[in-house]
Amino acid sequence: MGLFSKIKQGLQKTKESFISKVQKITNSFTKIDEELFDELEETMIMSDIGVETSEEICSRLRKKIKERGVTDPAMIMELLQEIIAEIMGEDTELDLSGSPAVIMVIGVNGAGKTTTIGKLCHQYRNEGKRVIVAAADTFRAAAIDQLQVWTDRAGVELVKHAEGSDPGAVVYDALEAAKARHCDVLIIDTAGRLHNKKNLMEELAKINRIIDSKAEGCSREVLLVLDATTGQNAVNQARLFSETANITGIVLTKLDGTAKGGIVISIKNELGIPVKLIGVGEKIDDLQPFDNHSFVSALFEGVGKNRNKDDEDVSVGDETGEEENDD
Repeated sequence: MGLFSKIKQGLQKTKESFISKVQKITNSFTKIDEELFDELEETMIMSDIGVETSEEICSRLRKKIKERGVTDPAMIMELLQEIIAEIMGEDTELDLSGSPAVIMVIGVNGAGKTTTIGKLCHQYRNEGKRVIVAAADTFRAAAIDQLQVWTDRAGVELVKHAEGSDPGAVVYDALEAAKARHCDVLIIDTAGRLHNKKNLMEELAKINRIIDSKAEGCSREVLLVLDATTGQNAVNQARLFSETANITGIVLTKLDGTAKGGIVISIKNELGIPVKLIGVGEKIDDLQPFDNHSFVSALFEGVGKNRNKDDEDVSVGDETGEEENDD
């Protein structure tokens, strides 16, 4: 299955929850007025786009409608696609230009951090890259054990210390090993203690100082792993983590299991952080580079072609009474 097909399949629930509802609203109106805008904004907020981003989208929509003299509500879907494409911008790929390229992975427990690392190891190993992993989440014995399983499966080396050890010491040893063995990629697992931002900030700062001293000038990625099924909670996590870490990209997991894929738009619009990888399944190769163009195209594919075919009798009142609570 190609990348576009996987994104399209993964976004099916989001499309049904968000795009289909918006299209029903536009099909229910014969003119563009304030009531239409109110319905659109409410639907976007209920679809986990978030208040701030929903208001931003509607503001841009008003401007485009005015500038182009649009009077037909049927044109709104096309304008929305254009606006969301503008918000998403251009793709931003992972920077693996250094030797070793350092990828620090952060995120709360349960978001899919360990699984993401395992899948990255598998993919890079298949590409012929030499990979080493640092088990710097030393506060949970289970984290080290789980990483061991994934690294063994991928056939890459794991640098680990005993539970409760200094995470900085693990990273130091991993960097030494990565350089001695001429590794292409070093992946660092870190503790997801978001509830104690001070400790987390100090730990990440120490790890960064060690990287600066041991691998000065190397390429560096700080990836935040978020669970798409948590909706706006994931956006809030991104906001909090960005206060303590220089996040370069988002890994959005479980996108195929949620109707809340609209948070991709919120994260980019409100935080300016690009989504670089997405999880669209549980298979080892279901962690995919995120393609902004494919995301928008998949979200709006087929939209606007069947105006009023199924919705001729749908009233605004009927539509506002419907809510979807698909997690």
